[in-house]
Parts: sequence; C-alpha cells; structure tokens
Amino acid sequence: QLQLVESGGGLVQPGGSLRLSCRASGFTLDSYAIGWFRQAPGKEREGVSCISSLRIRKYADSVKGRFTISRDNAQNTVYLQMNSLKPEDTAVYYCAAASLDGWVCSQDTYKYNYWGQGTQVTVSS
Repeated sequence: QLQLVESGGGLVQPGGSLRLSCRASGFTLDSYAIGWFRQAPGKEREGVSCISSLRIRKYADSVKGRFTISRDNAQNTVYLQMNSLKPEDTAVYYCAAASLDGWVCSQDTYKYNYWGQGTQVTVSS
C-alpha cells in the first residue's frame, strides 16, 4: 500500500522552529517530486515548498528565507525545516508525491498523486 505519513507538527511560540517529516512506505521517494502544502481553516490548500527528484527547490514567497526543504532518499523521507514561525503559518501541513521530470517540482495540488493525512502546526503565544 502506497502511503505518505507526516510527523513533527505541534504547538510553538512565534519565532520558534519545527521540523516536519514526510516518510513514504510502499514505494521509494527518490524518483518523485515532493511538495509540502498547507491549509488553514476557511482557506484553500496552498503550496508551501517542493523539491524535485534532482533536488530543485521552490518556495512560496511567504516562507522564503524561513523554511528549508530537503530530502534523504536513504531514509525515504523529505523534511521541511520551519524557522521564525509566525501565527499566519498556522495550518494543517500535508506532503504529497508527484511523478514529474527530475528537474521539475510544482506547487499545484492537481499534479500530485499521493497525499499524506496531514499534521497540525499551531503558532501561538
């Protein structure tokens, strides 16, 4: 069974950090582009960051300079390091996998075939 599982969410104060993990089971991530998305209450799901199989990275303007995406193919895991967190980063964060060319990643939800169940990130004092 193909599955993505996110972990690492939680409650953090503004200015704090969290590292989210996205681990795959039932398939290997190394040939997939992986995206991180988030959805806040009452809002549409939006792309946060993505990394292609050849490690091309993209970030939403709202997180540039604060978030870093990386992948560890040996661990079959993709990470999202989130620093300098703000209350507006509060959302459920999802990872997703897409079969794209090696130099391509996308922040369009429709291009992704496999999704995790999400992990809650709350930034509040």
